[in-house]
Amino acid sequence: MDTIYSSIKAGQVHLKPSLFQQRADLNRKHMVSLKTENLLQNFYMEAGLWAPRGSLEELGSAHWGWESPTCQLRGHFLGHWLSAAARLAASTGDLEVKGKAEFIVKELAHCQQENGGEWVGSIPTSYLDWIARGKPVWAPHYTLHKTLMGLVDMAIYLKSEQSLEVLENAACWFHRWSRKFSREEFDNILDFETGGMLEVWADLYGITGKQEHLDLINRYDRPRLFERLLAGEDVLTHHHANTTVPEIHGAARAYEVTGNERFRRIVEAYWNCAVTQRGTFSTGGQTIEEVWTPPFKFAAYLGETNQEHCVVYNMIRLADYLFRWTGDPQYGDYIERNLYNGILAQQHPSTGMIAYYLPLHAGGRKKWGTPTQDFWCCHGTLVQAHTQHDRYTYYLSEDGLAVLQYVPSSLEWEWKGTRVSVAQSIDYRSSIWHNPLQEGLTDRNNRWLVKLNIACDQSAEFTLKIRIPWWVTGLATMLINDEAFPVTAGPSSFQEISRIWNNDQLQIEFPKGLWLSPLPDEPDTVSFMDGPVVLAGLCEEEQVLYGDKQHPEALLLPDYAPDWRFVQARYRTKGQGRNLYFLPLYEISDEPYTVYFPIKEK
Repeated sequence: MDTIYSSIKAGQVHLKPSLFQQRADLNRKHMVSLKTENLLQNFYMEAGLWAPRGSLEELGSAHWGWESPTCQLRGHFLGHWLSAAARLAASTGDLEVKGKAEFIVKELAHCQQENGGEWVGSIPTSYLDWIARGKPVWAPHYTLHKTLMGLVDMAIYLKSEQSLEVLENAACWFHRWSRKFSREEFDNILDFETGGMLEVWADLYGITGKQEHLDLINRYDRPRLFERLLAGEDVLTHHHANTTVPEIHGAARAYEVTGNERFRRIVEAYWNCAVTQRGTFSTGGQTIEEVWTPPFKFAAYLGETNQEHCVVYNMIRLADYLFRWTGDPQYGDYIERNLYNGILAQQHPSTGMIAYYLPLHAGGRKKWGTPTQDFWCCHGTLVQAHTQHDRYTYYLSEDGLAVLQYVPSSLEWEWKGTRVSVAQSIDYRSSIWHNPLQEGLTDRNNRWLVKLNIACDQSAEFTLKIRIPWWVTGLATMLINDEAFPVTAGPSSFQEISRIWNNDQLQIEFPKGLWLSPLPDEPDTVSFMDGPVVLAGLCEEEQVLYGDKQHPEALLLPDYAPDWRFVQARYRTKGQGRNLYFLPLYEISDEPYTVYFPIKEK
């Protein structure tokens, strides 16, 4: 298998104080607030270890919503929680989270033994027999995948031998059960939502190399989807989005562990169908009512149920696979857009709770989940997403290091026996060429300044690659140790710096401005963007704005908050019949807001 970049190992990158660390801290607080016995409640019940009695009031501390003992999807959240905990503990050394996660694995092993030594599901085996018979049931493979995924991540990130043992025992059950069916019969079963089962078996095969795990990869192949993608068909329009993205993760991981080029072509065909030939909202996300919209048809699809969080999270993961294979920085641009305008925008900035959808119609309001009463699928991808802000920032290559995202952080890395540390910080307003105190407020707002302090225990020669974002309004400028470095790379490309590094400071200034992102099928209706960040106008209804689309800076003026030096700008309109305030979409909590505005000439 050919790859250009490899991921940094968990624990080598640590977040520094910033918006990203603040959101990660909110997420951790939520994770540790959930009682262990409630996370396990449906596994205990399936194993006969917990038999609730009494009224609902007496069971008030239990988990409800999609985790209710009467829900066919019950137990799905625990796998997400385990995956998030494994990543968080490996990245930060959090002993509380690690201990809680290891106790949960121990209890899952207990449940597995009570179930006969193989089954570790929160739902009965009969649910899988039901789909084999064509009897309706809500996505049992999807539910089971989450538990198996959590066990995989515990084995990978925390080297949990018990987790791997439980996972292999479970694989024995699936291997025996799946061999009962012909290819056509099993394809019928896989037409029900299978989640990331293929990815689990590929991960497991990558660990063990065992034939029975390769058998499961081959059985959980999805020819009815994959072959149509390879034939160039549009298999996505008006079809459920998050059903297929995890299946494509499976193809991606299968390519990585088997080297079968067919799997890679499937992944590339899916991206082409889902993104390149379909387009996105200004946020970088997609979907309405959990399904893909028709290609470049968005105007009629703005509503309360745009941009399901699970799709955002899973498409970021897909972009990560493709970036590592190709080295194309456009995947970094995609990740950046979706981080700011999906992952951050769909987490409550104060409570840390999830918005299942991100409304994009006029006067939208985010609907927030609760800590223990909902447990939608997006609750699960929320807790995972905010343990991974370090994951997409730096990547390794044969000749050095690439900086793909701008997230305040520190990296500890070894290059050919030399220890290297990289400390990244961001100032959203300052200039490396001028004294900002002598400039106007507007001028202070038109750049990002990224600083990278690179320290080596001895001199080291390597290439540092800096992603030049898609949104820059001109050539970036760079200083190395206060001396100018010529920048030749334009937007959506890498600027390469090959030199002998020791103790050096690199400063990169990215010029930015306001952008208008029009709806492709209604170009006079636009979204305002400040660099990569979508701005939301505080209003309850559609409002026409009057002005020149070619000069968005004439429509919005910066409106600075007291902490203007450290955060993205806020804005206000000028010259309108009714003037509005605009905030970064990720700052919106409970206010009504509008993202897209019709623009008319005065």
